[in-house]
Amino acid sequence: MCKHILNAQVSIRAPCCQQWFDCPACHAEKSDHTLRRTTEMVFVCKKCKKAFRKDMTVYEESDEFCPHCDNHYVIDAKTPQQVVGVESEDIRVDARDERVKPGQPMLDDDVAELLGS
Repeated sequence: MCKHILNAQVSIRAPCCQQWFDCPACHAEKSDHTLRRTTEMVFVCKKCKKAFRKDMTVYEESDEFCPHCDNHYVIDAKTPQQVVGVESEDIRVDARDERVKPGQPMLDDDVAELLGS
């Protein structure tokens, strides 16, 4: 599972080290060398788990789909986004004290006299 591209549809075989990665950033994190460029790429579809090759010099719109299961693997990448938020109780919940019934005074008369109310 790739932490850089959350919706990766294929894994790509790196031509330099022959290992499988979901994205170039994963290769950079786990390898001590740079990713070698190539015109022929080898993919494994994450839906049907079958491998296929694509020549990138003659890449067409129809090549955006897995040849085995027609999974559309060329899609907009979803990347993790940082969000600043405030954690709190659900403000839609009635915050009133359930022990006090409507119309009932909050303090007993004895307590009210002691507090000077």
